[in-house]
Amino acid sequence: MSSAIALVSLLFQLLLAVASAVPDSSCPTKCGDVDIPYPFGVGINCSWGIRFNLTCDEVETGVKKPFLFNVEVHSISLLMGQLRFLNSISSACYNPNYNNVTYTPWGVNFEDTPYRFSDLHNKFTAIGCDTLAYIIGSHESDISYQSGCVSICEDEQSIVNGSCAGMGCCQTSIPKNLRYYEVAFARGFNNSDIWRFSRCSYAVLLDAEWFEFQTSYITTTQLMQINSGGRVPVVIDWAIGNETCEVASHDLSYYACISNNSECIDSSNGPGYLCNCSKGYQGNPYVSDGCQGLSSSIPINSIILLSIAAMVPNTVVFALQYVLDIDDCNQQSNPCSDGICHNLPGSYSCHCPEGSHGDAYNGTCIPNQKLSLAVKAVIGTSISLTFLLVFGMCICMIYQRRKLVQSRKRYFSEHGGMQLLEEMRKLSLAFRIFSKEELERATNKFDKNRILGQGGYGTVYKGDMGDNQFVAIKQPKVINERQKKEFGKEMLILSQVNHRNIVKLLGCCLEVEVPMLVYEFVPNGNLYELIHSRIIDNIPLAVRLNIARDSADALAYLHYSASPPIIHGDVKSANILLHENYTAKVSDFGASRLNPKDEDQFATLVQGTCGYLDPEYLQTCKLTEKSDVYSFGVVLLELLTRKKAIYFEENGEETSLASSFILAKKEDRLEELLDNQVTSEGDAELIERIGEMAVQCLSIKGEERPTMKNVADQLNSMRKFKQHPWTPPNAEGIESFLPVPSDAQSSTGNTSYIPKVALCIEYAR
Repeated sequence: MSSAIALVSLLFQLLLAVASAVPDSSCPTKCGDVDIPYPFGVGINCSWGIRFNLTCDEVETGVKKPFLFNVEVHSISLLMGQLRFLNSISSACYNPNYNNVTYTPWGVNFEDTPYRFSDLHNKFTAIGCDTLAYIIGSHESDISYQSGCVSICEDEQSIVNGSCAGMGCCQTSIPKNLRYYEVAFARGFNNSDIWRFSRCSYAVLLDAEWFEFQTSYITTTQLMQINSGGRVPVVIDWAIGNETCEVASHDLSYYACISNNSECIDSSNGPGYLCNCSKGYQGNPYVSDGCQGLSSSIPINSIILLSIAAMVPNTVVFALQYVLDIDDCNQQSNPCSDGICHNLPGSYSCHCPEGSHGDAYNGTCIPNQKLSLAVKAVIGTSISLTFLLVFGMCICMIYQRRKLVQSRKRYFSEHGGMQLLEEMRKLSLAFRIFSKEELERATNKFDKNRILGQGGYGTVYKGDMGDNQFVAIKQPKVINERQKKEFGKEMLILSQVNHRNIVKLLGCCLEVEVPMLVYEFVPNGNLYELIHSRIIDNIPLAVRLNIARDSADALAYLHYSASPPIIHGDVKSANILLHENYTAKVSDFGASRLNPKDEDQFATLVQGTCGYLDPEYLQTCKLTEKSDVYSFGVVLLELLTRKKAIYFEENGEETSLASSFILAKKEDRLEELLDNQVTSEGDAELIERIGEMAVQCLSIKGEERPTMKNVADQLNSMRKFKQHPWTPPNAEGIESFLPVPSDAQSSTGNTSYIPKVALCIEYAR
């Protein structure tokens, strides 16, 4: 009986010790549905200073919510050192009635507080179809920070639920130790062109794991109705003080990890530290004896236990079971069998005796085999050599990685990347600069199976950017020093080319030795395949006229509407791609600017493809707008005859289509060259007009040729006389951008220059 009384006395003493170590019992530990663990508290005397003091406000009748600096707290985690609160969404909404934009910006300032935004959980997110949003803030000792996100989409069909990759939704990471941020919108992006299905742009810093994009966020106001007024969760990291654990532990009067069996951990996001319970314990490390051993059954004689239960409340017995640590090694049977048992707080460990090894928990300790001195020497030498080899490999990898990073920075700078970024920011361009890794992923590391076409200029790959978005990636072979300096300017010019009949330049990659270009992907092949591969037997004249008219419009735009004017330099049927309904799109524009030229080597002066080359260019080595007119005249002949620019006559002799056509027209035997279907349609007057215009384009002197604008106007007037809707019966046969045959891609390469130049000059005559 006296033993039971002594044990009960011990129990009460333990309970009193625990009770005295926690904050005042009058301090609330909950506000509404949210737990408020110390060091947080409601009231200054209930928290670790004023910066951890929360208020518990009644937001509506009978409903209370905790607030920190007037922001609603959603949850608090001691173990992770985090809290979540509801962050308001910034918006910019266009009003078509008044033709203005209403901006509602939002920001949060945690400077001089123990809080900072989590860089691991949060992302800056912009939502909209005409949106450029900036995040502005400070981090790392008041270093200013600015980044942004662009989100563009043309219509509702281009956005997809769950996708946040730049079409309708865009996300970007934030740096560590971000304490302050605010949102701003670019004034040039205002939804005025798309307000019928999307009036507003939104931006907010939020918990990326919580967020899933919905298309209804674009077309409705659903986003601004979340959590009563457009509020979303954001994760905040917090820490105690500004010192490391080593420094803070020397001042016990202000050291926060006061519980026994607790440990200090330096904050991973900014200065300060956190406290956690040691392994085998759980609870609150910020209060005295807050870390308690995990529950373990107590092997007390059942009679004594029943006596205690009869004398004290059940809660006291439970406290004993929870607080006292049991020496598991002193039980009747050794839990480690033949091994050595070591008692641990809340647990135990087993070890094999010295000189043995194995699994002591299962009693399988095996005596060690003694190794000879020679074997030990061999093992030691092997381990040393292996360590040196691994160490050397690590050093080599680090060196190579640094060298790669430095080379990428150098290439980016050499190619005018910084200037291009600055101009993109000023002009608010949707043009994108891709990383090498992005293009490698898109092409499966430039897999040969992804090749769309090859030539002297380089290789074009089909790229998959995800979410069913495909692009064409052009990888040139070489670039000279002059082009390196001017490349950024060239990209700025070409990125602003915007015409329905020109392949859109979407972006570039500048961190490689030879920059790569990224174009929109046109899936239905090119004109060369259509007229020469004989996939389609019958191509009505109306369709040929439409293709010619579209191509001429594109070239006229480059010559007269682009600023500065752009000379194509390599007009040919293989560079005219076909979109839906056989709409023509001119590709590889600006070849004279972007393809390499070396005036010290005659061979590389030839720009373009044999059969299409301007005779005047071959004499002067200067490209002009009239050079494109000549090449376009050859394309017109291909459309009329379905013969290649350089073709074989019946006697096997190789000849130029341009010279054959001009000669046939002079000798009044044009029908011999024309495609049978063209002649069968019986529109002799229209065919005569087209042929006459083609001959004008092929004049030896450039000044005698019409301008591309004149050609486009004439073709447009001809088209009005020959309008005919047509869908080819075998349209599905051309489904992809197939590689062009080698004779269609015979741009000048790097071998056998002199014979090739001579041959081209002869054909051009």
